[in-house]
Amino acid sequence: MIDVHDRIMVAFAGDGAGEGALSWGQQDIWHAMVRQESWLPNGAWGPLPPGTTLDDVADRLRYLMSRFPTARTRLILGAGGPRQVVSSAGEIALDVVDAGGQDPAELAEELRLRLQDAPYDFERDWPVRMAVVRHDGELTHLVAVMCHLVTDGFGAQVLLEELDKRPETPVPDLQPLEQARWQASPGGARHNGMALRHWESILREMPLRRYPESADQRSPRHWRGEFRSPALSLALRSITARTGVASAPVLLAVFAVALARVTGPDPVVVRPMVNNRFRPGLDRVVCMLAQYGLCRLDVAGISFAEAFDRARRSALSTYKHAYYDPAALDDLVARVAGERPGLQLPCYFNDRRDDAATAGAPVPSTAEVAAAAGGGEFVWTTRQDVPFEPLIVHVDEVTGATQAIVFMDTHVVAPGDAEALLRGLEAVAVEAALDPDAPTGVAAP
Repeated sequence: MIDVHDRIMVAFAGDGAGEGALSWGQQDIWHAMVRQESWLPNGAWGPLPPGTTLDDVADRLRYLMSRFPTARTRLILGAGGPRQVVSSAGEIALDVVDAGGQDPAELAEELRLRLQDAPYDFERDWPVRMAVVRHDGELTHLVAVMCHLVTDGFGAQVLLEELDKRPETPVPDLQPLEQARWQASPGGARHNGMALRHWESILREMPLRRYPESADQRSPRHWRGEFRSPALSLALRSITARTGVASAPVLLAVFAVALARVTGPDPVVVRPMVNNRFRPGLDRVVCMLAQYGLCRLDVAGISFAEAFDRARRSALSTYKHAYYDPAALDDLVARVAGERPGLQLPCYFNDRRDDAATAGAPVPSTAEVAAAAGGGEFVWTTRQDVPFEPLIVHVDEVTGATQAIVFMDTHVVAPGDAEALLRGLEAVAVEAALDPDAPTGVAAP
Protein backbone atom coordinates (compact mmCIF):
# COMPACT_ATOMS: atom_id res chain seq x y z
CA MET A 1 0.00 0.00 0.00
CA ILE A 2 1.31 3.43 -0.96
CA ASP A 3 0.36 6.28 1.37
CA VAL A 4 -0.80 9.58 -0.14
CA HIS A 5 0.88 12.36 1.80
CA ASP A 6 -0.87 15.36 0.21
CA ARG A 7 -3.96 15.72 -1.93
CA ILE A 8 -5.04 18.92 -3.62
CA MET A 9 -8.27 19.44 -5.51
CA VAL A 10 -7.90 20.98 -8.96
CA ALA A 11 -10.87 22.91 -10.33
CA PHE A 12 -11.57 22.90 -14.07
CA ALA A 13 -14.18 24.07 -16.57
CA GLY A 14 -14.63 23.52 -20.29
CA ASP A 15 -16.99 23.54 -23.25
CA GLY A 16 -19.01 20.74 -24.80
CA ALA A 17 -21.22 19.71 -21.88
CA GLY A 18 -24.20 17.50 -22.59
CA GLU A 19 -25.70 14.02 -22.42
CA GLY A 20 -26.30 11.48 -25.16
CA ALA A 21 -25.65 8.10 -26.66
CA LEU A 22 -22.14 6.69 -27.00
CA SER A 23 -20.44 7.11 -30.35
CA TRP A 24 -19.50 4.01 -32.34
CA GLY A 25 -15.89 4.19 -31.16
CA GLN A 26 -16.98 4.52 -27.54
CA GLN A 27 -19.41 1.62 -27.91
CA ASP A 28 -16.66 -0.54 -29.39
CA ILE A 29 -14.26 -0.01 -26.50
CA TRP A 30 -17.12 -0.35 -23.99
CA HIS A 31 -17.95 -3.80 -25.37
CA ALA A 32 -14.26 -4.74 -25.05
CA MET A 33 -14.27 -3.55 -21.43
CA VAL A 34 -17.29 -5.72 -20.67
CA ARG A 35 -15.75 -8.78 -22.34
CA GLN A 36 -12.40 -8.30 -20.62
CA GLU A 37 -13.86 -7.22 -17.26
CA SER A 38 -11.61 -4.17 -17.17
CA TRP A 39 -11.80 -0.39 -17.54
CA LEU A 40 -8.73 -0.82 -19.80
CA PRO A 41 -6.60 1.88 -18.19
CA ASN A 42 -3.58 3.28 -19.99
CA GLY A 43 -0.89 4.45 -17.60
CA ALA A 44 2.54 6.02 -17.85
CA TRP A 45 5.07 7.88 -15.72
CA GLY A 46 8.08 10.04 -16.40
CA PRO A 47 10.58 12.41 -14.77
CA LEU A 48 9.66 16.03 -14.13
CA PRO A 49 12.01 18.90 -15.02
CA PRO A 50 14.00 20.18 -12.02
CA GLY A 51 12.17 22.96 -10.23
CA THR A 52 8.68 21.78 -11.18
CA THR A 53 6.18 23.02 -8.61
CA LEU A 54 2.87 21.58 -7.50
CA ASP A 55 1.16 24.56 -9.13
CA ASP A 56 2.83 23.61 -12.43
CA VAL A 57 1.45 20.08 -12.26
CA ALA A 58 -1.98 21.29 -11.13
CA ASP A 59 -2.06 23.68 -14.09
CA ARG A 60 -1.24 20.80 -16.44
CA LEU A 61 -4.04 18.69 -15.00
CA ARG A 62 -6.45 21.64 -15.14
CA TYR A 63 -5.64 22.25 -18.80
CA LEU A 64 -6.13 18.57 -19.67
CA MET A 65 -9.52 18.41 -17.97
CA SER A 66 -10.69 21.74 -19.38
CA ARG A 67 -9.44 21.28 -22.94
CA PHE A 68 -10.70 17.76 -23.73
CA PRO A 69 -14.39 16.91 -23.28
CA THR A 70 -13.68 13.18 -23.06
CA ALA A 71 -11.64 13.81 -19.89
CA ARG A 72 -14.85 15.23 -18.37
CA THR A 73 -17.03 12.34 -19.55
CA ARG A 74 -18.73 9.88 -17.21
CA LEU A 75 -21.39 7.28 -17.92
CA ILE A 76 -24.97 6.58 -16.95
CA LEU A 77 -25.43 2.81 -16.80
CA GLY A 78 -28.93 1.54 -17.45
CA ALA A 79 -30.89 -1.33 -18.92
CA GLY A 80 -30.74 0.26 -22.37
CA GLY A 81 -26.96 0.44 -22.34
CA PRO A 82 -24.60 3.21 -21.23
CA ARG A 83 -25.04 6.88 -22.05
CA GLN A 84 -22.37 9.56 -21.72
CA VAL A 85 -22.46 12.75 -19.69
CA VAL A 86 -19.94 15.50 -20.40
CA SER A 87 -19.63 17.92 -17.46
CA SER A 88 -18.99 21.64 -17.84
CA ALA A 89 -16.96 21.93 -14.61
CA GLY A 90 -15.75 20.05 -11.59
CA GLU A 91 -12.81 19.19 -9.33
CA ILE A 92 -10.29 16.38 -9.58
CA ALA A 93 -7.73 15.10 -7.07
CA LEU A 94 -3.97 15.41 -7.55
CA ASP A 95 -2.06 13.16 -5.15
CA VAL A 96 1.46 13.73 -3.84
CA VAL A 97 3.44 10.75 -2.56
CA ASP A 98 6.78 11.11 -0.75
CA ALA A 99 9.48 8.63 -1.77
CA GLY A 100 11.28 8.70 1.56
CA GLY A 101 14.16 6.24 1.24
CA GLN A 102 12.71 4.53 -1.85
CA ASP A 103 13.98 5.12 -5.38
CA PRO A 104 11.57 7.70 -6.87
CA ALA A 105 11.40 5.93 -10.25
CA GLU A 106 10.52 2.62 -8.59
CA LEU A 107 7.83 4.38 -6.57
CA ALA A 108 6.43 5.98 -9.75
CA GLU A 109 5.99 2.54 -11.32
CA GLU A 110 4.35 1.21 -8.15
CA LEU A 111 2.06 4.22 -8.15
CA ARG A 112 1.11 3.64 -11.81
CA LEU A 113 0.13 0.06 -11.03
CA ARG A 114 -1.86 1.13 -7.99
CA LEU A 115 -3.79 3.75 -9.94
CA GLN A 116 -4.53 1.21 -12.68
CA ASP A 117 -5.58 -1.54 -10.27
CA ALA A 118 -7.79 0.62 -8.04
CA PRO A 119 -11.53 0.06 -8.62
CA TYR A 120 -13.10 2.40 -11.16
CA ASP A 121 -16.67 3.71 -11.05
CA PHE A 122 -17.81 4.69 -14.55
CA GLU A 123 -20.66 6.81 -13.18
CA ARG A 124 -18.82 8.75 -10.45
CA ASP A 125 -15.08 8.77 -11.15
CA TRP A 126 -13.33 11.07 -13.59
CA PRO A 127 -11.57 8.99 -16.24
CA VAL A 128 -8.18 10.58 -15.46
CA ARG A 129 -5.97 9.84 -12.43
CA MET A 130 -2.80 11.82 -11.77
CA ALA A 131 -0.17 11.82 -9.02
CA VAL A 132 3.35 13.11 -8.41
CA VAL A 133 6.31 11.65 -6.55
CA ARG A 134 8.18 13.92 -4.15
CA HIS A 135 11.75 13.26 -2.97
CA ASP A 136 13.59 15.46 -0.46
CA GLY A 137 11.02 18.21 -1.01
CA GLU A 138 11.36 18.19 -4.83
CA LEU A 139 8.81 16.84 -7.29
CA THR A 140 10.59 14.18 -9.35
CA HIS A 141 8.05 12.13 -11.33
CA LEU A 142 4.57 12.50 -12.80
CA VAL A 143 2.20 9.52 -13.02
CA ALA A 144 -0.96 9.57 -15.13
CA VAL A 145 -3.58 6.93 -15.87
CA MET A 146 -6.57 7.28 -18.21
CA CYS A 147 -9.57 5.12 -18.94
CA HIS A 148 -9.54 3.96 -22.57
CA LEU A 149 -12.84 5.80 -23.07
CA VAL A 150 -10.87 9.07 -23.05
CA THR A 151 -8.95 8.33 -26.23
CA ASP A 152 -7.26 5.82 -28.49
CA GLY A 153 -3.52 5.84 -29.17
CA PHE A 154 -3.69 8.32 -32.03
CA GLY A 155 -5.78 10.73 -29.98
CA ALA A 156 -3.31 10.37 -27.13
CA GLN A 157 -0.60 11.75 -29.40
CA VAL A 158 -2.76 14.83 -30.04
CA LEU A 159 -3.45 15.18 -26.31
CA LEU A 160 0.24 15.09 -25.37
CA GLU A 161 1.16 17.52 -28.14
CA GLU A 162 -1.47 20.03 -27.03
CA LEU A 163 -0.51 19.64 -23.37
CA ASP A 164 2.98 20.81 -24.33
CA LYS A 165 2.07 23.52 -26.87
CA ARG A 166 -1.20 24.81 -25.32
CA PRO A 167 -2.79 25.90 -28.63
CA GLU A 168 -5.39 28.67 -28.55
CA THR A 169 -7.42 27.09 -31.34
CA PRO A 170 -10.83 25.67 -30.32
CA VAL A 171 -11.27 21.95 -29.92
CA PRO A 172 -12.75 20.23 -33.01
CA ASP A 173 -16.53 20.29 -33.33
CA LEU A 174 -16.94 16.56 -33.89
CA GLN A 175 -16.63 15.42 -30.29
CA PRO A 176 -18.27 12.07 -29.40
CA LEU A 177 -21.67 13.59 -28.61
CA GLU A 178 -21.80 15.17 -32.07
CA GLN A 179 -20.40 12.00 -33.66
CA ALA A 180 -23.23 10.00 -32.07
CA ARG A 181 -25.82 12.44 -33.39
CA TRP A 182 -24.51 12.07 -36.96
CA GLN A 183 -24.28 8.31 -36.62
CA ALA A 184 -28.00 8.21 -35.71
CA SER A 185 -28.89 10.32 -38.79
CA PRO A 186 -29.91 8.99 -42.23
CA GLY A 187 -26.36 9.69 -43.46
CA GLY A 188 -24.90 7.65 -40.64
CA ALA A 189 -27.35 4.82 -41.31
CA ARG A 190 -26.34 4.72 -44.99
CA HIS A 191 -22.65 4.60 -44.09
CA ASN A 192 -23.25 1.85 -41.54
CA GLY A 193 -25.22 -0.16 -44.09
CA MET A 194 -22.32 -0.08 -46.56
CA ALA A 195 -19.89 -1.16 -43.84
CA LEU A 196 -22.07 -4.08 -42.76
CA ARG A 197 -22.46 -5.29 -46.35
CA HIS A 198 -18.65 -5.43 -46.60
CA TRP A 199 -18.50 -7.46 -43.38
CA GLU A 200 -21.30 -9.81 -44.41
CA SER A 201 -19.66 -10.66 -47.72
CA ILE A 202 -16.50 -11.78 -45.91
CA LEU A 203 -18.30 -13.54 -43.06
CA ARG A 204 -20.26 -15.64 -45.53
CA GLU A 205 -17.18 -16.69 -47.51
CA MET A 206 -14.43 -17.10 -44.91
CA PRO A 207 -13.34 -20.56 -43.67
CA LEU A 208 -15.44 -21.69 -40.72
CA ARG A 209 -12.56 -22.61 -38.42
CA ARG A 210 -9.78 -20.12 -37.80
CA TYR A 211 -7.57 -22.00 -35.33
CA PRO A 212 -6.53 -25.63 -34.83
CA GLU A 213 -7.86 -27.26 -31.68
CA SER A 214 -5.73 -26.26 -28.70
CA ALA A 215 -3.92 -29.34 -27.45
CA ASP A 216 -2.42 -27.43 -24.53
CA GLN A 217 -5.21 -25.86 -22.48
CA ARG A 218 -3.81 -24.21 -19.35
CA SER A 219 -4.95 -22.81 -16.03
CA PRO A 220 -4.89 -19.86 -15.63
CA ARG A 221 -6.19 -19.93 -19.19
CA HIS A 222 -5.42 -16.39 -20.47
CA TRP A 223 -1.77 -15.64 -21.28
CA ARG A 224 0.24 -12.66 -22.47
CA GLY A 225 3.59 -12.93 -24.25
CA GLU A 226 6.13 -10.54 -25.78
CA PHE A 227 8.50 -11.01 -28.70
CA ARG A 228 11.17 -8.39 -29.37
CA SER A 229 13.03 -8.65 -32.68
CA PRO A 230 15.74 -6.39 -34.15
CA ALA A 231 15.56 -8.44 -37.37
CA LEU A 232 11.83 -7.79 -37.78
CA SER A 233 12.41 -4.05 -37.60
CA LEU A 234 15.24 -4.18 -40.13
CA ALA A 235 13.35 -6.49 -42.48
CA LEU A 236 10.19 -4.36 -42.53
CA ARG A 237 12.21 -1.26 -43.41
CA SER A 238 14.04 -3.17 -46.12
CA ILE A 239 10.81 -4.51 -47.65
CA THR A 240 9.18 -1.09 -47.69
CA ALA A 241 12.20 0.42 -49.45
CA ARG A 242 12.53 -2.40 -52.00
CA THR A 243 8.83 -2.80 -52.90
CA GLY A 244 7.48 0.73 -52.50
CA VAL A 245 4.54 -0.60 -50.47
CA ALA A 246 3.81 1.35 -47.28
CA SER A 247 4.85 -0.07 -43.94
CA ALA A 248 1.33 -0.81 -42.62
CA PRO A 249 0.18 -3.11 -45.47
CA VAL A 250 3.62 -4.76 -45.51
CA LEU A 251 3.25 -5.73 -41.85
CA LEU A 252 -0.36 -6.79 -42.44
CA ALA A 253 0.78 -9.17 -45.20
CA VAL A 254 3.65 -10.49 -43.05
CA PHE A 255 1.17 -11.18 -40.25
CA ALA A 256 -1.26 -12.90 -42.64
CA VAL A 257 1.45 -15.23 -43.97
CA ALA A 258 2.70 -16.04 -40.46
CA LEU A 259 -0.87 -16.72 -39.31
CA ALA A 260 -1.57 -18.96 -42.30
CA ARG A 261 1.59 -20.97 -41.61
CA VAL A 262 0.41 -21.65 -38.04
CA THR A 263 -3.36 -22.01 -38.45
CA GLY A 264 -3.58 -23.42 -41.96
CA PRO A 265 -6.74 -22.01 -43.59
CA ASP A 266 -6.48 -19.71 -46.58
CA PRO A 267 -7.73 -17.12 -47.31
CA VAL A 268 -6.57 -15.45 -44.11
CA VAL A 269 -9.11 -13.20 -42.40
CA VAL A 270 -7.85 -10.65 -39.88
CA ARG A 271 -9.41 -7.82 -37.87
CA PRO A 272 -6.88 -4.97 -38.12
CA MET A 273 -7.28 -1.86 -35.97
CA VAL A 274 -8.14 1.20 -38.09
CA ASN A 275 -7.60 4.68 -36.62
CA ASN A 276 -10.45 6.29 -38.64
CA ARG A 277 -8.72 9.67 -38.44
CA PHE A 278 -8.61 10.08 -42.20
CA ARG A 279 -12.33 10.91 -42.03
CA PRO A 280 -13.18 14.64 -42.41
CA GLY A 281 -13.04 16.60 -39.17
CA LEU A 282 -11.80 13.72 -37.01
CA ASP A 283 -8.01 13.88 -37.29
CA ARG A 284 -7.49 16.05 -34.16
CA VAL A 285 -10.33 14.81 -31.97
CA VAL A 286 -9.15 13.36 -28.65
CA CYS A 287 -11.54 10.46 -28.28
CA MET A 288 -11.99 6.75 -28.79
CA LEU A 289 -12.34 6.62 -32.55
CA ALA A 290 -10.40 3.55 -33.69
CA GLN A 291 -12.34 0.40 -34.56
CA TYR A 292 -11.34 -3.04 -35.76
CA GLY A 293 -12.00 -3.68 -39.44
CA LEU A 294 -12.28 -6.94 -41.34
CA CYS A 295 -9.69 -7.87 -43.98
CA ARG A 296 -9.55 -10.91 -46.27
CA LEU A 297 -6.19 -11.83 -47.78
CA ASP A 298 -5.30 -14.69 -50.14
CA VAL A 299 -1.62 -15.42 -49.50
CA ALA A 300 -1.33 -19.00 -50.77
CA GLY A 301 0.60 -19.96 -53.87
CA ILE A 302 1.97 -16.46 -54.58
CA SER A 303 5.16 -14.48 -54.01
CA PHE A 304 5.75 -12.15 -51.10
CA ALA A 305 5.69 -9.21 -53.53
CA GLU A 306 2.22 -10.19 -54.70
CA ALA A 307 1.07 -10.64 -51.09
CA PHE A 308 2.22 -7.11 -50.28
CA ASP A 309 0.37 -5.70 -53.27
CA ARG A 310 -2.80 -7.57 -52.34
CA ALA A 311 -2.51 -6.31 -48.76
CA ARG A 312 -2.15 -2.74 -50.03
CA ARG A 313 -5.36 -3.05 -52.06
CA SER A 314 -7.32 -4.96 -49.41
CA ALA A 315 -6.30 -2.49 -46.70
CA LEU A 316 -8.02 0.36 -48.54
CA SER A 317 -11.35 -1.46 -48.49
CA THR A 318 -10.80 -2.49 -44.87
CA TYR A 319 -10.15 1.09 -43.76
CA LYS A 320 -13.21 2.38 -45.63
CA HIS A 321 -15.53 -0.05 -43.83
CA ALA A 322 -14.06 0.08 -40.30
CA TYR A 323 -16.47 2.80 -39.10
CA TYR A 324 -19.70 1.09 -38.04
CA ASP A 325 -22.33 0.53 -35.35
CA PRO A 326 -20.95 -2.22 -33.06
CA ALA A 327 -24.42 -3.29 -31.89
CA ALA A 328 -25.60 -3.72 -35.47
CA LEU A 329 -22.43 -5.66 -36.24
CA ASP A 330 -23.03 -7.99 -33.29
CA ASP A 331 -26.52 -8.69 -34.62
CA LEU A 332 -25.10 -9.41 -38.09
CA VAL A 333 -22.43 -11.77 -36.74
CA ALA A 334 -25.01 -13.63 -34.64
CA ARG A 335 -27.30 -14.03 -37.65
CA VAL A 336 -24.55 -15.28 -39.98
CA ALA A 337 -23.13 -17.58 -37.28
CA GLY A 338 -26.59 -19.07 -36.87
CA GLU A 339 -26.64 -19.88 -40.58
CA ARG A 340 -22.98 -21.04 -40.64
CA PRO A 341 -22.40 -23.16 -37.49
CA GLY A 342 -18.74 -23.19 -36.50
CA LEU A 343 -18.03 -19.63 -37.70
CA GLN A 344 -15.29 -18.00 -35.62
CA LEU A 345 -14.45 -14.33 -35.83
CA PRO A 346 -10.79 -13.83 -36.77
CA CYS A 347 -8.05 -12.55 -34.53
CA TYR A 348 -7.45 -8.89 -33.75
CA PHE A 349 -4.33 -7.21 -35.10
CA ASN A 350 -3.22 -3.79 -33.89
CA ASP A 351 -0.29 -2.11 -35.65
CA ARG A 352 0.59 0.68 -33.19
CA ARG A 353 3.92 1.63 -34.74
CA ASP A 354 4.74 5.25 -35.42
CA ASP A 355 6.58 5.64 -38.73
CA ALA A 356 8.30 8.70 -37.29
CA ALA A 357 10.28 6.39 -35.00
CA THR A 358 12.28 5.08 -37.95
CA ALA A 359 12.00 8.05 -40.31
CA GLY A 360 15.33 8.93 -41.86
CA ALA A 361 16.98 5.67 -40.79
CA PRO A 362 19.19 4.12 -43.48
CA VAL A 363 17.77 1.24 -45.49
CA PRO A 364 19.27 -1.99 -44.07
CA SER A 365 21.25 -4.17 -46.42
CA THR A 366 20.26 -7.78 -46.97
CA ALA A 367 23.43 -8.77 -45.14
CA GLU A 368 22.35 -6.78 -42.08
CA VAL A 369 18.91 -8.37 -42.16
CA ALA A 370 20.35 -11.87 -42.51
CA ALA A 371 22.84 -11.30 -39.69
CA ALA A 372 20.06 -10.25 -37.30
CA ALA A 373 17.77 -13.18 -38.17
CA GLY A 374 16.95 -15.52 -35.33
CA GLY A 375 17.86 -12.99 -32.66
CA GLY A 376 14.34 -12.29 -31.47
CA GLU A 377 13.54 -12.98 -27.82
CA PHE A 378 10.19 -14.31 -26.57
CA VAL A 379 8.87 -14.34 -23.00
CA TRP A 380 5.54 -15.10 -21.37
CA THR A 381 4.71 -12.20 -19.06
CA THR A 382 1.22 -12.74 -17.63
CA ARG A 383 -1.07 -15.66 -16.81
CA GLN A 384 -4.54 -14.87 -15.50
CA ASP A 385 -8.16 -16.02 -15.40
CA VAL A 386 -9.50 -12.55 -16.17
CA PRO A 387 -10.29 -12.88 -19.88
CA PHE A 388 -8.58 -11.39 -22.89
CA GLU A 389 -9.96 -11.92 -26.38
CA PRO A 390 -9.22 -15.37 -27.92
CA LEU A 391 -6.27 -13.88 -29.85
CA ILE A 392 -4.97 -10.31 -30.13
CA VAL A 393 -1.57 -9.21 -31.42
CA HIS A 394 -0.24 -5.67 -30.89
CA VAL A 395 2.89 -4.44 -32.66
CA ASP A 396 5.04 -1.51 -31.51
CA GLU A 397 8.34 0.02 -32.56
CA VAL A 398 10.72 0.14 -29.58
CA THR A 399 14.37 1.10 -29.32
CA GLY A 400 16.31 -0.99 -31.80
CA ALA A 401 13.55 -3.53 -32.43
CA THR A 402 9.95 -4.26 -33.34
CA GLN A 403 7.94 -5.71 -30.47
CA ALA A 404 4.91 -7.96 -30.88
CA ILE A 405 2.62 -8.67 -27.92
CA VAL A 406 0.12 -11.52 -27.92
CA PHE A 407 -2.91 -11.86 -25.67
CA MET A 408 -4.66 -15.22 -26.02
CA ASP A 409 -6.93 -17.83 -24.54
CA THR A 410 -5.03 -21.11 -24.18
CA HIS A 411 -8.33 -23.00 -24.52
CA VAL A 412 -8.58 -21.60 -28.06
CA VAL A 413 -4.95 -21.19 -29.13
CA ALA A 414 -2.17 -23.36 -27.70
CA PRO A 415 0.74 -21.41 -26.15
CA GLY A 416 3.15 -23.03 -28.56
CA ASP A 417 1.08 -21.87 -31.54
CA ALA A 418 0.95 -18.31 -30.19
CA GLU A 419 4.71 -18.22 -29.73
CA ALA A 420 5.20 -19.71 -33.20
CA LEU A 421 2.98 -16.97 -34.64
CA LEU A 422 5.12 -14.16 -33.19
CA ARG A 423 8.39 -15.83 -34.11
CA GLY A 424 6.88 -16.37 -37.54
CA LEU A 425 6.58 -12.61 -38.02
CA GLU A 426 10.37 -12.37 -37.94
CA ALA A 427 10.88 -15.42 -40.13
CA VAL A 428 8.43 -14.26 -42.80
CA ALA A 429 9.74 -10.70 -42.84
CA VAL A 430 13.35 -11.84 -43.15
CA GLU A 431 12.52 -14.24 -46.01
CA ALA A 432 10.67 -11.47 -47.85
CA ALA A 433 13.42 -8.92 -47.26
CA LEU A 434 16.04 -11.26 -48.67
CA ASP A 435 13.93 -12.11 -51.72
CA PRO A 436 10.54 -10.41 -52.30
CA ASP A 437 9.92 -12.69 -55.27
CA ALA A 438 10.20 -15.85 -53.19
CA PRO A 439 6.96 -17.82 -52.53
CA THR A 440 5.07 -17.21 -49.28
CA GLY A 441 5.28 -20.90 -48.41
CA VAL A 442 1.52 -21.10 -47.84
CA ALA A 443 -0.02 -23.95 -49.80
CA ALA A 444 -3.24 -23.41 -51.72
CA PRO A 445 -6.22 -25.18 -50.10
